[in-house]
Amino acid sequence: MHWFGCNGATDGWHLISAGHSVQLHRIKDKSRHLVEMGGQEAKSAKDVAKASDIIILMLPDTPDVEAVLFGKSGVAQGLDAGKTVIDMSSISPVATKEFASHISDLNCAYLDAPVSGGEAGAKSATLSIMVGGTQEDFDKVLPVLKVMGKNINLVGGGGALVMGKRPKLANQIIVALTINAVSEGLLFASKAGADPAKVRGALMGGFSSSKILEMHGQRMIDRNFEPGFLIPLHQKDINNALDAARSIKLSLPSTSLVQELFNVCGALGHGEEDHSALVRALETMAAHQVNS
Repeated sequence: MHWFGCNGATDGWHLISAGHSVQLHRIKDKSRHLVEMGGQEAKSAKDVAKASDIIILMLPDTPDVEAVLFGKSGVAQGLDAGKTVIDMSSISPVATKEFASHISDLNCAYLDAPVSGGEAGAKSATLSIMVGGTQEDFDKVLPVLKVMGKNINLVGGGGALVMGKRPKLANQIIVALTINAVSEGLLFASKAGADPAKVRGALMGGFSSSKILEMHGQRMIDRNFEPGFLIPLHQKDINNALDAARSIKLSLPSTSLVQELFNVCGALGHGEEDHSALVRALETMAAHQVNS
């Protein structure tokens, strides 16, 4: 098996450790250790595809995926019939459908498989992976996906190639709204005179307990906004969700509100911080900081 990726250094490590032959392109300095581990450096995405049975993309946004797949010396130019492309990026469902159609025209399989779990899930190989595609194609690559994730589900079969993107966007909506809920709850408690750390501890044993309250609630109290998942990346996902909602005539008012709060964070100069820094927008409006 071979693997292609630009931003998935941790997943590359897992695949090499599992004994897969890994092709790499556009290797960043922080990923040079993958070559030392046995990863093979390729000159182009085309060369990766030529040498690979399975090509995996994990890239920031829709234009990045399009360029890697169909740009000069792109993946599509190196594909032979029977190969499989797995896109694990969080990008536009509309564009994904178009990309899948072009790859299918080359007699290759295309799986849409975005992930959830963040940096911690990538490091521990416990990512949730939501896959859109046929059962046959899913079964073929499942052993590879199991190297990177734990909760792996085929969410759309029979050629439903964009179904993986839809649950991922639902995930990003829920995460964003829950960050906002935790922010408002802790900010209310703090301004009302309670100790937010003690409030968080009490809530962790109740019905409002969540992974976001556990991790990001602590970040808000500690003022630790070193990026695990950058605000602009979450904004990109929310934009894709809102675009998809408009296409099916669906209103998502709370999602739109959270996007505006992310915009406020950017205007305040916090755009390069973790998405838990959404609390800063609310703190600015309240003239009060959670841990004051």
